[in-house]
Parts: sequence; structure tokens; C-alpha cells
Amino acid sequence: MSADDILGAMGEPSATDASNPLLAESTDDSSLGPVSLLKPTQDEDDFDELQDIDETLAERLWGLTEMFPECVRNATSGVVGMSGASAKWLYQVGRVGVWVIASSAAILAFPIMFETERAQMEEQQVQQQRQILLGPNAAVAGSGMGAPGMMGAMPPLTAGPPGSIPR
Repeated sequence: MSADDILGAMGEPSATDASNPLLAESTDDSSLGPVSLLKPTQDEDDFDELQDIDETLAERLWGLTEMFPECVRNATSGVVGMSGASAKWLYQVGRVGVWVIASSAAILAFPIMFETERAQMEEQQVQQQRQILLGPNAAVAGSGMGAPGMMGAMPPLTAGPPGSIPR
């Protein structure tokens, strides 16, 4: 309660106000009379500042919105709402997209990758066997052959007139 509230509500001090320690008059000059209420002490200033802090930042920002026209407030509210909705939609679409890509890769791409890796491993094992059986030069020279010691594949025969020699 401020000093103006006390003075405005009570007017002049009366005999019944003697029970109030703030309005009680004493004989020494340092008394707390109605005049001393107009000039707050340091403790009262600190108390008033603490009471003013009750307003939060959100409340202050909300109070500042009154200085803008209604159309600006509505437009800003629409943009913020649309941004939130867009972010939510993008998150949901992203989740679904990642799920589709991951499951498609697991079903379609991984078996192909595993099969090619298996074929490469088999080819490496065949080369190691050639190297062990025939020596280090056989593995390099025989890499284009089907089996060790066999000749390369023959060229395809072309069909020509009967009795002609294929080229």
C-alpha cells in the first residue's frame, strides 16, 4: 500500500488512529507520522521495487502488442501459427521419408550389396587357391580364364552360307 493510499483512505489522523504505529505521534523528531509516509525510506524503496518485478517478461511483451494496429497483430499471429504448422508438417514428412528410404534400402539394396560382396569374396578365394597351387604369376595371368589351365573363351561363331568357314 502506498502513502497516498493510506492518506486518501484515512484523511486526517484521528484519535482512533493512535493504534497504528505508522500514524502514531511521538514527542521526538524521528517519529513516523503522516508526513514521513510521503518520503519513503531505503527499505521501503527496496520493497516497492520487489513488488514491481511481479510482471513477467511475457506479460510485458503482451502489453507492448497494444501499440500495434489490429491488422499487424493478426498478420503476425498468422505467420507464427503458419510457421509452427509448417515445421510440424515438415517434421512428419521427414519422418515418413526417412522410414521409406530406410525400409526400401533394407528390402531392395542390401541384398544386392550382400550378393556382390559374396561374389567378390568367392573370386578372391579362387585367386588365392590359384596362387597357392600354381604360384604367384598364375593368379595374375589366369584372372581372365574360367578355370586353371584352361584356355580363354572361344569367339562366337557367325552363321554364314553353308560350307563356308567361320571367321
